[in-house]
Amino acid sequence: MGEFSPIHWMIVLAIILLLFGGRKSPNWPKAWAKASATSKRACLALRTTQRLRHNRTLLQRTSRPRKRKPSLSFKYLV
Repeated sequence: MGEFSPIHWMIVLAIILLLFGGRKSPNWPKAWAKASATSKRACLALRTTQRLRHNRTLLQRTSRPRKRKPSLSFKYLV
């Protein structure tokens, strides 16, 4: 009940081949590469979005507040 020996790994590999079939096994590297590229693009897009949001909040904090116009003119308030 310790480590797997090479015979155990061969049995596991044989079971996997029986379950998934030998025809689909050549497609695994292609599918893995496609999934990896997709996840890298998603991470890059997420980082870019976070940077843009961070920069936008910094710009909003440092900008001067606008002077507000009174809602009613002065003559109506007196």
